[in-house]
Parts: sequence; C-alpha cells; structure tokens
Amino acid sequence: MYKTILVPHGGTDAGDEALKHAINAARESSKIIILHIVEAIQAPPSFALSSSEREDLLKSIDDANEEIRKDMEKRMEKSAQQCKDSGIAVEVKVEIGDAAEHILEFVEKNKVDLIVMSKRRKLKGMKKLLSLGSVSRKVVENVTCPVTLIDIEKVGEK
Repeated sequence: MYKTILVPHGGTDAGDEALKHAINAARESSKIIILHIVEAIQAPPSFALSSSEREDLLKSIDDANEEIRKDMEKRMEKSAQQCKDSGIAVEVKVEIGDAAEHILEFVEKNKVDLIVMSKRRKLKGMKKLLSLGSVSRKVVENVTCPVTLIDIEKVGEK
C-alpha cells in the first residue's frame, strides 16, 4: 500500500518508536526514508565582529555543522539497520536547517506516501487537545499525504 514512508527522526527514543511503527506499516516493496535535520549553529550578528573574525567564525561554524551532520548520519545508519533486519529497503538523509521546512521540502520533491513521526508535546487538559509540537503541526497542516503521529506518552500503555 505504501511505497515510500518518510520517518523524520530526531535521534531520540521517540524517533526510534516512530521507526518501529513505520516498519510495521511497510511491506517488502516499501522503502523507508529516515530523515534527520540538524539545526544549524547560528552566527552572531555581523556588527559584533571584524570581517576577518567573521570569516573565520563562519568557516568554523560550517565545519562544526558538517561534523554534526556526519555524526548524526552514522547514528541514523544504526537506526536504519532495523529496517534492513526486517527486509525493508531504507535510505538515510541528514540535512542542516529548519526541521519543518526541510521535511515539507522533502515531501514536495519526493513521492512520499506516508509520514510516520513522533509528537513531543507534554501538555495536559485543553492545551493538549489544541496543541501539537511546532514541527508536527506544520507538517500535518501542509502535506497532502497521510501522517501518523506517534504519541510516545501512550506507547507501552496497552
């Protein structure tokens, strides 16, 4: 039923739980794409540094962002092994930037049939009903494919 399943994974236990659900939803002909977005380290305002200091700092920030991206890629490859062990094709993508924007761009550019992701909000009462995490809310409100949200607070209660 689902050919391409996207799992936005934050490198957390919640992301692992979403991946388990995606594996259960997948078939042998399915492919799971694990997408992790590294939030970029931001540079300070340009007026705070001389041009040579700023240039050196920007280079250091770019190097640090890339190092973090490579480290997360290795961590996501470990998660991808779960798919391989289940006989499901898997691809790992690690990008740098805003999580919601990158997820939406990825869905727009690729033929994603289902998104399985965790939601993080730990609110109570009416606020809980009205609120999702900012990333999950943006994704749910802006994609046309089905989205399965895994409530990690409810996992294991059955």
